[in-house]
Amino acid sequence: MSTTRRTAAPSPAPHVADSHDLIRVHGARENNLKDVSIEIPKRRLTVFTGVSGSGKSSLVFDTIAAESQRLINETYSAFVQGFMPTLARPEVDVLDGLTTAIIVDQQRMGADPRSTVGTATDANAMLRILFSRLGDPHIGPPSAYAFNVPSVRASGAITVERGAKKTVKATFNRTGGMCPRCEGRGSVSDIDLTQLYDDSKSLSQGAFTIPGWKSDSFWTVRVYAESGFVDPDKPIRKYTKKEMQDFLYREATKVKVDGVNLTYEGLIPKIQKSFLSKDKEAMQPHIRAFVERAVTFTTCPECEGTRLSEGARSSRIGKVSIADACAMEIRDLAEWVRALDEPSVAPLLKALGETLDSFVEIGLGYLSLDRPSGTLSGGEAQRVKMIRHLGSSLTDTTYVFDEPTIGLHPHDIQRMNDLLLRLRDKGNTVLVVEHKPETIAIADHVVDLGPGAGTGGGRVCFEGTVDGLRKAGTVTGRHFDDRARLKESVREPKGALEIRGAATHNLRDVDVDVPLGVLCVVTGVAGSGKSSLVHGSVPAGENVVSVDQSAIRGSRRSNPATYTGLLDPIRKAFATANGVKPALFSANSEGACPTCNGAGVIFTDLGMMAGVSATCEDCEGKRFQASVLEYRLGGRDISEVLTMSVTEAEAFFGEGEARTPAAHRVLGRLADVGLGYLSLGQPLTTLSGGERQRLKLATHMAEKGGVYVLDEPTAGLHLADVEQLLGLLDRLVDSGKSVIVVEHHQAVMAHADWIIDLGPGAGHDGGRIVFEGTPADLVADRSTLTGEHLARYVGA
Repeated sequence: MSTTRRTAAPSPAPHVADSHDLIRVHGARENNLKDVSIEIPKRRLTVFTGVSGSGKSSLVFDTIAAESQRLINETYSAFVQGFMPTLARPEVDVLDGLTTAIIVDQQRMGADPRSTVGTATDANAMLRILFSRLGDPHIGPPSAYAFNVPSVRASGAITVERGAKKTVKATFNRTGGMCPRCEGRGSVSDIDLTQLYDDSKSLSQGAFTIPGWKSDSFWTVRVYAESGFVDPDKPIRKYTKKEMQDFLYREATKVKVDGVNLTYEGLIPKIQKSFLSKDKEAMQPHIRAFVERAVTFTTCPECEGTRLSEGARSSRIGKVSIADACAMEIRDLAEWVRALDEPSVAPLLKALGETLDSFVEIGLGYLSLDRPSGTLSGGEAQRVKMIRHLGSSLTDTTYVFDEPTIGLHPHDIQRMNDLLLRLRDKGNTVLVVEHKPETIAIADHVVDLGPGAGTGGGRVCFEGTVDGLRKAGTVTGRHFDDRARLKESVREPKGALEIRGAATHNLRDVDVDVPLGVLCVVTGVAGSGKSSLVHGSVPAGENVVSVDQSAIRGSRRSNPATYTGLLDPIRKAFATANGVKPALFSANSEGACPTCNGAGVIFTDLGMMAGVSATCEDCEGKRFQASVLEYRLGGRDISEVLTMSVTEAEAFFGEGEARTPAAHRVLGRLADVGLGYLSLGQPLTTLSGGERQRLKLATHMAEKGGVYVLDEPTAGLHLADVEQLLGLLDRLVDSGKSVIVVEHHQAVMAHADWIIDLGPGAGHDGGRIVFEGTPADLVADRSTLTGEHLARYVGA
């Protein structure tokens, strides 16, 4: 009998596939990055931190995520790539170990008037299918319930070219759900004609009061005066019925003016095309003021704001129409969907229920599907984009988040942290750009960039664990455990702004006195009614300066100097010093390099492949003609001035030959909001979200108002920068201004003179004042969620 001895088998060598556990970046030089080389662990949560402008977004979004996206796009056919955005390879030597990247950024959702929370997700599409199957009376396919689809009817003859040509009669019907009156917008615009012209004058006397419409303008005023449809010498109020119809509503018609063929169009459609079709935020201030005066928007009387046709509103499941379903809070809609017991549509009900539950889970249960997407805050828009990824079965994917806690109350941050950890635990790599210490604390790996911002940043100052960051001497490490203290004494108010019966959105007839002459913070969980109270009851007017979260739009030609109006006094100073025209010192006007048209680069479009941009050889990227660069002010030419940082320029224009008080004032405001490191000519497209917010704040500080309303000014701010912002708010109050801040950051709450806390929950659980008083009273009281978190923050 023999026995077999069993020996332990040697452990197999690691599989070669398991050696790719790192994302390697070597020699990254995108924007302000200075040859950054790092290794990021996969299937872990890595947080990137550092002061605003230190290069976090340049590394994570513009390098890692952009290259992943570019490589994925290259897998599609050339035909498909032709319809996709072309992406150039980032400035980096080596990028290794990349996985498919899903980017959830802070870009605001499109403000198209027909875009809603429901259309931006899959919820509306599924709801329309549900009603097309179960709705009574049955009115048609899913498109019959879509407010973006108009009803169409057509009939005629068509020729079929197949074998022998044959002409057949055809009719076509499509039932859509669009309200014909408002065209699916939910509101109708009414133009105040008194703001367009003075009817006591004739056209030849300059009746038009529209900005830019001068009496000798060939393309606007003269086409009306010399069209032959109206008498240019007769006062408008004396026009006949036909003349008035032609003047206001005539369809586009070809006319000849001074032998030139032009198009005549009624005044109302002309105004709608030239002003109302454009984004109001992108207009010049005087044009925007005109549009706000001349145009009023009212709820559509036919569909009562539901956007839907009568047929779509009449079809119901039980007692609920699709308009009623979209108007419900999403958490209530989820309950209604769960209560439906219809085996014929069981898979659809399951998918719709899971999507709606994702809204609730992510803290957006207070929204409704008919909420216009353009009214969502940056944080809400980002969380709406996360919805489709929460139930995803994908693993080994890289999720990239840009400050996911923005706009979140401390109570909601824990919920967001749980979601990030859940994505990681499914085997995904999670990269997060973040400033909040609560989220940095849950990281497996931390990358701290800096040490400063702009040209002073772009380097990796620390890599490692959270405990290692705390001990590191970096700016983030030093400020990681910073906690603002409650004020020992608060300012006394100098009057109050009385708000009575506020009922915007979810507010419940709120009566509150907002103290003036102090720093007043309005807080509460997301969706509790803060913005509804402040922006709905304190509208921007002559004495109110409102700085909201709407995005700054700008092209590659826009920069801090042009956006803030700084370039105007600089151009005038150059022109005066050299005895020439100011237009020569604009890269968008007469002084532009003729080869690159003032862009500084020559851009070559290569169709579906990434375009190539090369520095202009004639101006060497300076954007100006060589003759313009011969003119100097204080020993510098205009291109050298535009490369200066705000801090350098403030000193340059503050004294000596280049002293320009108007420019110095603007630069002082930019320095006050912590943008001293920005260069004057840096394209707006390269600025981070926090930098854009502060640039807007600096611009609005020039406006003369007694009340400043700020919407989350700490968005995108590093822990070290929050202290500077508090100093700025103090200076505003000490100069006699009243400052009202909608804010979640505990440091701002602790620094306030007065707090108004809304809640207790979100949506229909909110809309009430749950506390009014000083921060010290709120901490001592601890009766609200805000009070509990603030007490924990200050260590009380």
